[in-house]
Amino acid sequence: MSDIWRYREAVWSESADLVGYDVQATDGSIGKVDEATTETDRAHLVVDTGFWIFGKKRLIPAGAVIAIDQAARTITVSLSKDQIKAAPDQEESLDEDGRTRHEEYYGPLASDPGRTIR
Repeated sequence: MSDIWRYREAVWSESADLVGYDVQATDGSIGKVDEATTETDRAHLVVDTGFWIFGKKRLIPAGAVIAIDQAARTITVSLSKDQIKAAPDQEESLDEDGRTRHEEYYGPLASDPGRTIR
């Protein structure tokens, strides 16, 4: 099982409702959180990219989240805009095939062996 599906302990807040938060990539804004889940070993965000990539939504595993600013309602991820743009399209359900596709894509990008996970 991959750690990309778990929030980093240092950034997680049990009381956080992340829907509507702005999402910042390493090189700028990518959109707003449309859905967020804290499901054990399947936690992720669905980000509505708006006009940026023609209304596409992107699923971003929780392990890519490196900061959550509650006051500013902003989430920062460890990925660039180009990495997110090249990611697999978000599908309605995260079945095993979809999960594997996202793990194969995001796993090497979001990996950080020194991080603490929740």
